[in-house]
Amino acid sequence: MQENLQAIYDGVINGDANTVESEVQAALDAGVSARSILDDSLVSAMGQVGAYFEEGTYFVPEMLVAARAMKSGLTVLRPYLVEEDVEPVGTVAIGTVQGDLHDIGKNLVGMMLEGAGFEIIDLGVNVAPAKFVDAVNEGAEMIALSALLTTTMPNMKAVVSGLEQAGIREQVKVLVGGAPVTEAFAEQIGADGYAKDASQAATLAKKLI
Repeated sequence: MQENLQAIYDGVINGDANTVESEVQAALDAGVSARSILDDSLVSAMGQVGAYFEEGTYFVPEMLVAARAMKSGLTVLRPYLVEEDVEPVGTVAIGTVQGDLHDIGKNLVGMMLEGAGFEIIDLGVNVAPAKFVDAVNEGAEMIALSALLTTTMPNMKAVVSGLEQAGIREQVKVLVGGAPVTEAFAEQIGADGYAKDASQAATLAKKLI
């Protein structure tokens, strides 16, 4: 049983999606709970991947393959999590703001958040403020905004303003990031937090929720 959990953990660290997928199924067949597989293998491994990234051992390519391996395991695990009534840490609506079509950073943040136990609502790219407002009205507890162009950064402020106008700003946390975004800008527009990379986004999201 323990061997399965370790194999899943190692598979995520090494970015081996096939191993993760087969070992998750093997663990389930051996009677390991979905919650244990999620917490002790998938989430734990993604936490270690984030730590490796922070210390400079891993870079974006390694994070991406690890995150994809984690997702392959999560695909097998999800029906069992539903069956066991395992609640996500929180629900995050993520998207690249209006006018911006970049999605690599957004996708990586989404995968890291999913690896940290969050349910992800991916709104895609070029997302209008109203769509973020709708996501909050539909249950998102946090929204994560990405911008890769300085010209689209003001649209982050437009999202915050949209939440205020809808009267729901107080019920949601707003996390922002992207190459040109800074902590000072995040404070200026009234966001709750800024993360300079996907690993920090996952850590910060857990604190904010």
